[in-house]
Amino acid sequence: MDTSKISHEIGKAHGQGQEKGSQLMEKIGNAAQSIKETVQEMVPQAKANYQAGQAQGQAQEKTTQLMEKAGNVTQSTKETVQQMGQQVKDTTLGAVDAVKNATGMNK
Repeated sequence: MDTSKISHEIGKAHGQGQEKGSQLMEKIGNAAQSIKETVQEMVPQAKANYQAGQAQGQAQEKTTQLMEKAGNVTQSTKETVQQMGQQVKDTTLGAVDAVKNATGMNK
């Protein structure tokens, strides 16, 4: 093989290598752009998920507080009804005793 043919083949191989390198760089650039777009789409969703998680945590805390308040109100109501029942009982017994005393049945 003569040197001019070898030089031609080397030049051809070099050109093909540059073309393959350019194609590879273009593919890498496209992949990078695709990744960038995917990340940009994911960021708002991740932020929304984070905010939803925060809102859920706050709602659970409020629910717990309301349940505690409801329990306190229930206990207070129970105690009040018991006190009122005792007062009615005492008043009724007092009235019965007064009637018995007035009628002479308490002797």
